[in-house]
Amino acid sequence: MKRGLLLIDRGSREREASEELEEICKQVKKKGEYNFADYCFLEVEPPFIEDGIEKSLKQDIESLTIVPYFLYPGKKVKLAVSDVMKFQKDTNVKFVVTKPMSMHKTLVNLVENRISSSLEENNISIPKKNVDVMVIGHGSKDPNAQLSLNYVVDELKEEYRNVSRCFLEIEQPDIFEGIKKCEQNKPEVLVIVFYFLHEGAHVKTDINNDLKPALEKANLKKVCITKHLGTDEKMIDLIIERAREVENAN
Repeated sequence: MKRGLLLIDRGSREREASEELEEICKQVKKKGEYNFADYCFLEVEPPFIEDGIEKSLKQDIESLTIVPYFLYPGKKVKLAVSDVMKFQKDTNVKFVVTKPMSMHKTLVNLVENRISSSLEENNISIPKKNVDVMVIGHGSKDPNAQLSLNYVVDELKEEYRNVSRCFLEIEQPDIFEGIKKCEQNKPEVLVIVFYFLHEGAHVKTDINNDLKPALEKANLKKVCITKHLGTDEKMIDLIIERAREVENAN
């Protein structure tokens, strides 16, 4: 069967986000052996969902696997799925929709890789049990979003001295409060994880607007900051695994 894959991302005006999505689609197409792979945005910037579906249906494919490329389940994912399925009735190409990129061990492994890389880049060689970790997520009004981040945090707790999380916006604790709590634990090393898919405005600007002044006020021995999740090979594997789940079930 000739298969296509379409990622639905939230949307970003930052060039780096589009570049990362292009690279992800290129790798997914090759590794997943798809005839076609592309991305579109739910909001903010074209190509929008209608553009993505239109382009997909111009390809020589018999099925289209639609991937809600979100770290959290919730309203955005439901909106993306409902928007895309409107087009099913007008085509013979079979649509299947995957779960979002949440509640999966691969994400935990990816975050662990980011932590290890950050320590290595800073020439820090100490046991994991001596390392504190704080994960910064976006924040959401949907309770399922917090469950998804808690899943990652709880899994990491088995490996590191202390693991906490805070949020850029909407939820508490915010970044200032998150740093205060970390400071109270007197960490030897604190690794701060940017739990974001892309190098968009949040990663490039918004987080640092709060994080830098919070760190300046804090009395912390050593702080390392990871890269965002980005185009890591484990994320490629997770996309393909999510795709196979629904493709093999239909």
